Amino acid sequence: MRLHQLTVTAFGPFAGTERVDFDDLAAAGLFLLRGATGAGKSSVLDAVCFALYGEVPGARKGNPLRSDHAPATVPTAVELELTLGGQRLRIVRSPEQLRPKLRGTGLTTMKPETLLSEWVTDTGEGDPGWRALSRSHQEAGEQIHRLVGMSREQFCQVVLLPQGDFARFLRADTTERAKLLRQLFDTGRFDQVERWLTDQRIKHEATVKEGRQRLHSLATRAEEAAGAAAVPLAEQVPEGAGAEEFLGWAAILRTDAAERATVTALALAAAERGHGAAQLALQRATELAGRQQRHRQAVLAAGELAGSADRYRQDLERLGTARQAATVEPVLRHHATADGAHAAAVRAEQRSRAALTGLVAEADASRLAEYERELRAEFGRLDAARADERRLAEALREREQLGHELLRAEELAEEAADWLVDFDGRFKQLQERQAEARTAEARVEQLDARRIELRDRLTAAAERDRLRAGITTAERELDTLRAAANDARERSLDLRERRLTGMAAELAGQLTAGDPCRVCGSAEHPAPARPADGLVRAEDEQRATAAQQQAERHRDSAEQALLTLRVAEAKAVGAAGDQSADQLRTALAEADRQHREALGSADSLGQLGRQIDQLTEEQTTRRTRQQEARVRAAELTTRLGSLATEQQELTARIGAVLGDAPSVAARSAALTALADTVAAALAAVRTCAETEARLAEAERELAEVSARAGFASPAEAAAALLPAAEYRALQDRLERDRAEREEVERRLAEPELVEAAALPPVDPAAAQLTYQQATARLREASAADSAARQRTAALARLGGQLAELAVALGPALEQYERIKRLAELAAGTSGENALRMRLESYVLAARLEQVAAAASGRLVRMSSGRYTLVHSDGRAAGNRRSGLALRVVDAWTGLDRDTATLSGGESFFASLALALGLADVVTDESGGMPLDTLFIDEGFGSLDEQALEEVLDVLDGLRERDRAVGIVSHVADLRSRIPAQLLVHKGRHGSTLRVADREEH
Repeated sequence: MRLHQLTVTAFGPFAGTERVDFDDLAAAGLFLLRGATGAGKSSVLDAVCFALYGEVPGARKGNPLRSDHAPATVPTAVELELTLGGQRLRIVRSPEQLRPKLRGTGLTTMKPETLLSEWVTDTGEGDPGWRALSRSHQEAGEQIHRLVGMSREQFCQVVLLPQGDFARFLRADTTERAKLLRQLFDTGRFDQVERWLTDQRIKHEATVKEGRQRLHSLATRAEEAAGAAAVPLAEQVPEGAGAEEFLGWAAILRTDAAERATVTALALAAAERGHGAAQLALQRATELAGRQQRHRQAVLAAGELAGSADRYRQDLERLGTARQAATVEPVLRHHATADGAHAAAVRAEQRSRAALTGLVAEADASRLAEYERELRAEFGRLDAARADERRLAEALREREQLGHELLRAEELAEEAADWLVDFDGRFKQLQERQAEARTAEARVEQLDARRIELRDRLTAAAERDRLRAGITTAERELDTLRAAANDARERSLDLRERRLTGMAAELAGQLTAGDPCRVCGSAEHPAPARPADGLVRAEDEQRATAAQQQAERHRDSAEQALLTLRVAEAKAVGAAGDQSADQLRTALAEADRQHREALGSADSLGQLGRQIDQLTEEQTTRRTRQQEARVRAAELTTRLGSLATEQQELTARIGAVLGDAPSVAARSAALTALADTVAAALAAVRTCAETEARLAEAERELAEVSARAGFASPAEAAAALLPAAEYRALQDRLERDRAEREEVERRLAEPELVEAAALPPVDPAAAQLTYQQATARLREASAADSAARQRTAALARLGGQLAELAVALGPALEQYERIKRLAELAAGTSGENALRMRLESYVLAARLEQVAAAASGRLVRMSSGRYTLVHSDGRAAGNRRSGLALRVVDAWTGLDRDTATLSGGESFFASLALALGLADVVTDESGGMPLDTLFIDEGFGSLDEQALEEVLDVLDGLRERDRAVGIVSHVADLRSRIPAQLLVHKGRHGSTLRVADREEH
């Protein structure tokens, strides 16, 4: 991988667009990236990392990418040209950032963008140029990762050798060193193997544990099933015993249970035989006692029946007489009906004759019929008079109605005339009001537009005044925050410079009497550096840096807020105009008042139009109504004269027919009533004669039927009748008596009862007691036998389950022991793993051994042949893991010692050698992708002149592998030693980049 050109815009401390030509800088193989503290030297490396991976190195990952100095209209972007695997590529990236909206005011979020392009000799049009490969973040990232062969973490450790990281790696313990090596060499698969083995051990352990629990559970159930007489499980099978002990104990339980089942079966058979004999004896005693009891009851019943024999005979005779009288009963009912009908007819005839007067009341049937015919003939003469009377009534009603209509017609004609007199004045008045309303309607539209304009301007004026007050406050706050941010930055830079100046005193403060010096290795400290007044420590510098970052965040937020307020204020000024809010409120109030007045007038326009139309229609209607009323009045006058003449004629004809009656209806009603009375009397006379004949016939028939039934008279037959309920009750009582007598005679004649009565009385209570005792013995024996059989079956079933489980558990135990051994060996907890080294640590130790070998070649040159790095797999003290230790071999003493004993300068070139060696191994590990460009960030300030020269010789020797090395440092001695230099210049409006010579500051 070789870098060619880097272009950054509004990135980090760079406000504008800065370009770096790595081809020119790296022509000599070694170049210097220098500048004041905080100028942005490391930001150049951040830009390279961001272009490749879309992220900056982890230590600076939280810092904002966008420059605080850049205008809002300039977007942040990074462009990197490089060669990867023989391909010339260009990567352009932009992070997520805020930019001004294209329409309106305010800011909007711009999404991150990525463009990966390849330089080709033919773009399709015959010319060389850039051809786009991908615009997708994910796709471009996958292609770059495939070509580079390293993750971001690996790249930052191998290509961008970071500030202080490898000094920490040199002195780190096993855990910290493993963490870094794991990131670089991707040994996660070995950790996954460890985890898989651990999971398998836990899984198989759970299976075995579950099997043991099931084994013990089955044994416990078998012990419960065996009962209290069984051999206790705890006595026969000790804790932790195998399946064989459980199986032997279960066999003993089954044998004991089988013997007890045989004994209970014999006892049950004996109890069943005794119970059968007692049951038969109880049955025989109960049956004999029952027969003796039934015979005694039959004898008592026969005595009671003999005492009621006379009553029985009387009931039989009474029932026979009632049956004979029942044949006469229908004739008796017929005679009673005929007698009642005749009496009713006589009473009706008497009432009808009482309604008649004179000779007619005593007339016979023929005279009454003749008189009725005379009355009916009188009705024919009244029909013509009845028609005249109806017509007279109609004529009277019509005259009255026509008189009312004539009066109404005259009133309508007069009312229409009065209304037409006032029409012209009202019509003119409505036309004038309509013209005024049309004028007001046009005025409303003008006032609506005016009111909307004034409201919008008033709202904008209020917002303008509010924003101006906010801008004034925000400007004061921003000035304060800018001053605070500048002060915090100056203090942070000052503390960093002071700490570097007093670094020797800081190291001297860590010396302890008798312990070797970390710089020279001596146990004596004759003249340690003394701290000057106001010594700055690491925690002081960290607090100052945190304070600077917080102050800059507050300043950035205030600048963004002020920009938003100013954009909004400009928009509000454009909308509000020059008038004040009070002036706009007064103008709006006046416009509202005029609008209400005009709206009130305009609202009546439609109503006035309708009123004019209605008035015109009403005029036409009134004129028509006046003419129609006059014509109708003339017609009514003529008709009333004709009706008066007809009334006189009808009155004369009706009077000739009525006589003294007030009306034809009254005359007709009198004749109808008299005719109906005569007809009723005639019908009553005829009915009375008919009922008298039927009564005589009924009396004759009753006498004949009574004689045939054996009764002396109909009265005797009526006396012998019984009511239906009494008859049925007598019949039922006689039937019950007969059946009871027959049943008693039958029971007294039964041979079994006669035989039982001849035997001595029997008592079944003794047999019942014997039977109950036998039943209790049978129940006990049956329960014992059932329990024994269930116990035997349960133990047989549980014994089978125990045997099956024991067979299944054997392979599981073997598998568990094998997995457990492998898991403990891979985890470093097994006694067989003497170094207590995990599987992943073992792989990392091999890589670390390669790194130490690669680093030692350069360290020997840097230390003038004194030091060599070696990997140590010695066992760590306590419970700490082993395998990732580093030792430094001192050729002057022939001893190896801890890397923590190296001095500051020695630690730097040892760390640098380790970093370069690690880069070689990682490059080979990642597929052999050559790393043609490396960066080393800081650390040279701790070297003396000779050590610095040796380190630079080693770095210069990297050109043997066709590498370009960039050193990031502000150490002054490097300016005269490295001709190719890139200067980062810090200013109030952001940093800039340019190529500088050795003397330029």
